[in-house]
Amino acid sequence: MRPSFMLLLLALVLVNSVLVCNGKKLLKMKYYRKTCSSVESIVRDITWRKVAENSSFAPKLLRLHYHDCFVRGCDGSILLDSTDDQTKDNEKAAGPSRSLAGYEVVDEIKAKLEEECPGVVSCADILALAARDAVSYQFRRRMWKVFTGRKDGRVSVSSEVTANMPSASSNLTTLLSKFETHGLNMMDLVTLSGAHTIGTTRCVLLSRRLYNFTGRGDTDPSLDPEYANTLRKICPNPSNPATRVEMDPQSSSSFDSHYFRIVNQHKGMFVSDAALLTDQKSAQMAQLLENPVVFIARFAQSMKKMNEIISLEAGEGEVRKNCRVVN
Repeated sequence: MRPSFMLLLLALVLVNSVLVCNGKKLLKMKYYRKTCSSVESIVRDITWRKVAENSSFAPKLLRLHYHDCFVRGCDGSILLDSTDDQTKDNEKAAGPSRSLAGYEVVDEIKAKLEEECPGVVSCADILALAARDAVSYQFRRRMWKVFTGRKDGRVSVSSEVTANMPSASSNLTTLLSKFETHGLNMMDLVTLSGAHTIGTTRCVLLSRRLYNFTGRGDTDPSLDPEYANTLRKICPNPSNPATRVEMDPQSSSSFDSHYFRIVNQHKGMFVSDAALLTDQKSAQMAQLLENPVVFIARFAQSMKKMNEIISLEAGEGEVRKNCRVVN
């Protein structure tokens, strides 16, 4: 076994140990044990049923949770609709959020929980649990622990999305800066990029990379030329807004480490995927994570770390009756 591989594996073990030991003062396991003991089974049952009916709900709910946590922490602010009493310039209105979906699953779960335990379970907790369960459906077991006790935020601002959300067109320096702002490190960045192993994206988001990367009608040179030709056939210029393409070719419906294989072959879909190979440390991590056992274990730890990003202080926030509006 190569020394570099051993060092990275040791680092993985150490990081995992730290994550297990770091507690969040506002979150705990079985937070609803006395007030709504059925919460996790209700969330799981509805989420699994929805994913069984339509597998696209897995990446949708995962992405929804990701967007929520990177703006104001995991407080359910991405779920808020515009109302007469709120600015229309909310998180949903921001460019990076307009393609988000899966809200109706959260609504259904919330409605059921309001029947069983009125006013008890926060929308932020529902989203954190549903994202976990959406990925877990494939494995028929819970893939990571979700500490609960989040409160729902009352503020949702469009400009904060642009300022905080990592972009698919960002370089590694920019990506890492936005991850570190939330207490996430390089390993978390590389690992969570693996969420691109499921789901599809719109051709319009690839147009610049395929047809005008530097403004001279060129293609991103970091993209495998043969794969670029394949993508151009799927996504001609100008692109059809309705046309979608797999983010992880031939494996977009299976949550696995195949994403890292294609990234290491220079076939990552986005500039942010290719960026993982621009630094020796992140490139070594991408190689390590081709191992499915390592990826699944590491993803669980990074997701647990991400969904414990909390900005609200104790006593702040609320438990919404309707996830789309403040009480």
